[in-house]
Amino acid sequence: MTDSITQSLSTAGLSLYHSTTCWFCAKVRQKMADLGIDIELRDIGMNNGFRDELVREAGKGQVPCLRIEQQNGAAKWMYESSDICNYLDQNFGNASL
Repeated sequence: MTDSITQSLSTAGLSLYHSTTCWFCAKVRQKMADLGIDIELRDIGMNNGFRDELVREAGKGQVPCLRIEQQNGAAKWMYESSDICNYLDQNFGNASL
């Protein structure tokens, strides 16, 4: 497999709930760009369904929030831009190599 296909498979279970007007969300999107990774973006400001889903499933509407689908199908929800950036560094830090 090529690196981009392998990377797409490894990010397939990730979704970032964000808002285009949130500075903390911009920090996470910039980290994604720096690492060259493609994660599904769910803009809660443009789609009320994403906002409702975030509140219903994660318990609060705070962004950024990274949804991490685990192998058993359960979702882990990660808040705080610094925590999300650290997670991305740890798991995809060599993605551009």
